[in-house]
Amino acid sequence: MTGGQSRPRQTLTGSRAWLAKLIGDLRASYWFIPGLCLIAAHLVATLTLQADRAYPELVSALPSAFSQTQVEGARGLLTLMASSVIGVAGVMFSMTMVAVSFASGNFGPRLIGNFMRDRCTQWSLGILIGTFAYCLQILRAVHAGGDAEAFLPNLSLNAALWLTLISMGVMIYFVHHVPETINVSNIASALGRRLEAGIRAEIDAGPPEPAAVTPTGAPDAQPCLRRSGYVQTLDADRLQQLAESEDWHILLRAEPGDFVTAEMPVLEVYVTARESALDEKDEAALIACFAVGDERTEDQNPSFLVDQLVEMIARAMSSGVNDPFTACDCLNRLYAALDVALIYKGGVHSVERGPMGQKQLTFPALLKRSFGASLPYVKTDRMACEHAASLVARLRPSARNEGEAEALDQLSRKLAGADPHSGQ
Repeated sequence: MTGGQSRPRQTLTGSRAWLAKLIGDLRASYWFIPGLCLIAAHLVATLTLQADRAYPELVSALPSAFSQTQVEGARGLLTLMASSVIGVAGVMFSMTMVAVSFASGNFGPRLIGNFMRDRCTQWSLGILIGTFAYCLQILRAVHAGGDAEAFLPNLSLNAALWLTLISMGVMIYFVHHVPETINVSNIASALGRRLEAGIRAEIDAGPPEPAAVTPTGAPDAQPCLRRSGYVQTLDADRLQQLAESEDWHILLRAEPGDFVTAEMPVLEVYVTARESALDEKDEAALIACFAVGDERTEDQNPSFLVDQLVEMIARAMSSGVNDPFTACDCLNRLYAALDVALIYKGGVHSVERGPMGQKQLTFPALLKRSFGASLPYVKTDRMACEHAASLVARLRPSARNEGEAEALDQLSRKLAGADPHSGQ
């Protein structure tokens, strides 16, 4: 493509990075599912009220215990149900905040996102808030006559009663669920399962193409994101499409999990088929492939789950806590993930860099970030140190090449030479 030819601009749009970030933000919000339940409650209330008006014969089909209600009694019952449910919802929200504060203070503030994503908490709050809104809607429709015809929606009233009973069941389950969420073993196991799933996804994606040869000379453009924060989502497929369609050579300088500043280049772009520099639309299309936030997330970044487990180990082995059992449990979860990285479908790939220079998840890098990062904390306790050494020894027979074997042997030597009383 020569410099005098124009390029179609419609190919420079369509990144899904912002959509992936939006979905992740919605998953970690306490308002989205309760908001949906609130809307659903108003829709259901509208439908049941219409059924009460359009099909009065359905009321006669109800048992007498469900249909013999007076207007004042219905108002009192709906008022009681609405006030009770919203009171319980307030208590549940307070319990949730206490659990989140306890977990973040004892296990690490980066674990808050795991509690925010808890579906049980979101649906529990949503069901209670939806029931409250439904009762209010039905209460507003009940009237005793006067200027308008008297109306007592028996079907809607019975539906409100059943919703209230369901809400009580939700409350009972929620009271059981809250202690489970702050159980340290459950927290570690949930992180470990998601880490294993992330590693399996990396392996299932197949081996990356080898990195292309970097052109010589200075890059033609170095786009910046114009805001600081952590890269949460990267639309690598879209970047690759742009590189192929526009005949660019793109090198990544920031990936999911990296912190970037407003003026830090996140890409290096080399124009290989034309002499003119990239214009603003070109750079906007490239920048749109990145989504930045205020915190790291596990999306496209399984290493963040490793860091959370290592943080739990660090806090467990601190002088104020000194809990080697929790440290050993977290080491077990890291060991299970490393075992997946070695054995599942032949293990993770040994290619360190992808076609745009992006870092790949390799076993030595995963070992260094997990057991290697945990070494300064576990070596101060004999029990944790011996347990870590035994897990590394169990991984050694599964090493697939000399590099992995040497990384495991080097870690074993460090654990064997560690003085369990050096930190005392």
